[in-house]
Amino acid sequence: MGELHEVDLAIVGAGPAGLYATYYAGFRGMSVAVIDSLPEPGGQIAALYPEKAIYDIAGLPSVRGQELVDALLAQAATAKPTFLLGESAVDLTCAEDHVLVGTDAGTQVRAKAVLLTAGIGTFTPRELPVGSDYLGRGLRYFVPRLDELAGQEVVVVGGGDSAVDWALALEPHARSVTLVHRRPQFRAHEHSVAQLESSTVRVVTPYEVCGIAGEENVTSVTIAEVRGEGREELPAQAVVAALGFIADLSAMERWGLEMHRRYVAVDRSMRTNLPRVFAAGDITDYEGKVRLISVGFGEAAAAVNNLAPLVNPALGTVPGHSSDAA
Repeated sequence: MGELHEVDLAIVGAGPAGLYATYYAGFRGMSVAVIDSLPEPGGQIAALYPEKAIYDIAGLPSVRGQELVDALLAQAATAKPTFLLGESAVDLTCAEDHVLVGTDAGTQVRAKAVLLTAGIGTFTPRELPVGSDYLGRGLRYFVPRLDELAGQEVVVVGGGDSAVDWALALEPHARSVTLVHRRPQFRAHEHSVAQLESSTVRVVTPYEVCGIAGEENVTSVTIAEVRGEGREELPAQAVVAALGFIADLSAMERWGLEMHRRYVAVDRSMRTNLPRVFAAGDITDYEGKVRLISVGFGEAAAAVNNLAPLVNPALGTVPGHSSDAA
């Protein structure tokens, strides 16, 4: 059996709604553990469009995805949460006075309430077919800080929005950027592809990565023509595999949650059909549901305030004003 954490609230999902709920739970005096299958907090924003501008966050006319995540992390840090990243919640058992959450790493979290903010479910990157042993030694699926790759020769693999966005975002920072895609056509937005064509990024299609080499860290990448004899060895210190992500809701379905299609059904207080289990953000469904980050923030606050009396009967659902806090 793995490590056991005992907290007031377990939050499953470290995206925007989960991070804001973490702050709010701390504001209400709760201890918090946050579980997420991704190795970095931020959810889909950090994974898919950290460099894209977001325009619909209240009070922020424009904010980059990673900037928003960084601000939410700073806010959540006031709750002094325990982050369990790179672990998927796979088991959930409801008891009279607590809920026990188990992860695929063997970790157990015993909480007085659980808040599901898992977006589209367990969210894991599609693996590059070769070179998996270089993960953390040059191969990566995320680039939360562009300057981490400053001055390096970077190979980006993929043809969707995230691959093209990474290539364009890294262009001003890296020594060189090469984008390798197995098809001549890109799935990315036309505007992004047009930017790519006018950039200094070298685009190699239809090729795929067939090998990664280096004694300790990545030093080169071998690519091969998909339907041909062409092969080339590229110097590289970093490989960014942007091949998409796999979303999985099967664990939640096994827990006995009432589902509307692929979403978790909640009432107006963000309660699910399971005792002591609430949900907020994109994963939820109810009449009139609108899937926006700003709506998720409101749902997260509503959920935390409605579950507060379960954590401590002395707590009411009315939180008071944050400006009155010390």
